[in-house]
Amino acid sequence: MFWCDQNPEKASRWSKKAKLKMTNKGGRPRLSASQKKKYKVDVKMSTEDYYTLKSKAMKAGMTKSEYIRQCINNSSVRERLSPEHQKQIRQLCGMANNLNQIARKANAQGYSNARSKYLHLAKQIDQLLNQL
Repeated sequence: MFWCDQNPEKASRWSKKAKLKMTNKGGRPRLSASQKKKYKVDVKMSTEDYYTLKSKAMKAGMTKSEYIRQCINNSSVRERLSPEHQKQIRQLCGMANNLNQIARKANAQGYSNARSKYLHLAKQIDQLLNQL
C-alpha cells in the first residue's frame, strides 16, 4: 500500500486521532518528589567490609544500595555516651569498689557496723542510676 492510497486522517502524525494517542504514552508512573532518589553517598570501606556487604546483600536478594537503605531504615544505632554519663559511670564503678570493701569488712567484723555505710552508698547508687 502506498502512502497516497492511505486515508489522510490515518497517515498524518498531526491528526487529532494521532494526537490523542500520543498524549497517553503509558509506561511507568512518575515518582513523587519524596520518593525520588536524588542523593548519592560515597563510602570508603575496607576490602573485608565490602565483601561482607556484598555477600549479605546477595543472601537477602537485594542490590548493595537496597541493602544499605534497609539497614538505615530498620536498624538502630545507640548514641555515644556523653561526658556527663561517662563521669557518672566512673562514679558507679568507684561506689561498687567501696561497696565490695564494706562487704569484706562486714564479713570480718560483723554486719552491724557496716550497715549505715552500706545504706548510704546504696542511696547514692540509686540516685546515679535514676540520672542515667
